[in-house]
Amino acid sequence: MVTAATPHDTSTPLIHLDHVSIHFGRQQVLRDIDLTIARGQTLAVIGESGCGKTVLLKTIIGLLRPNRGAVYFDGRNLAKLSEREAAQQRIRFGFLFQQAALFDSMTVAQNIAFSLRQHTNKPLDEVRGIVSARLAEVGLPEDILVKKPAELSGGMRKRVGLARALALEPEIMLYDEPTTGLDPIMSDVINELILGTRQHHPVTSIVVTHDMRTTQKVAERVVMLYPLSRLQRDEPQMIYDGPAASIEQTADPRVSQFVQGEAGERLMEMRQQNDYAK
Repeated sequence: MVTAATPHDTSTPLIHLDHVSIHFGRQQVLRDIDLTIARGQTLAVIGESGCGKTVLLKTIIGLLRPNRGAVYFDGRNLAKLSEREAAQQRIRFGFLFQQAALFDSMTVAQNIAFSLRQHTNKPLDEVRGIVSARLAEVGLPEDILVKKPAELSGGMRKRVGLARALALEPEIMLYDEPTTGLDPIMSDVINELILGTRQHHPVTSIVVTHDMRTTQKVAERVVMLYPLSRLQRDEPQMIYDGPAASIEQTADPRVSQFVQGEAGERLMEMRQQNDYAK
């Protein structure tokens, strides 16, 4: 249990999930997750589709509330904050969504400036300066500021999404499948930008991904979740929690199969299910 602390108290873990469980109706997605994330750490959350990675991100930011357990951010229980306090805490987060989630009706400049206009009283000239600086930080030219998202490539939209997420200089960056749908070169560009963000800003980063190249390149620590449908009731859902550099040496075959991209065990399960269905 994390006790209450004053904001920015460096002796308190920045994020703590205290035995968190979440279910939607009868479908349980997260079970008894106990996870502490230190300030300045870059954590990758990996696992196959449907294991609860994105639900975990939404729980950390307070968009979902646990059915059991609690989420503490900077020592404060998110569930006990007023709506105004919760909104103030969310400003400390930057979120790069899986599909960038830009506003289609807005220009690139308006997208990047959106949070600044919503949450600050900065003068227009200062907002324009921040927009230009964030755009340059993600390696995009100023001539795209007048374009709409539909005029951009997938990689450019991701970079605009990152620039928007960085506009308020967040303390925590959340990345939801940042390289999904991108070619290998653009994926590495995004990985380099994640590294650059960590180098240029004092951020804590959580990267949800199934891309092991991203995991190995950007993460210091890795947590792997496993689908509850494939676990016994007494088995922990987090089947790996350790350094990124050590994950390839794990003795757990479920982890090594995911890391190596091997489908052997899953193919056997599928065949058994097909045989049963017959």
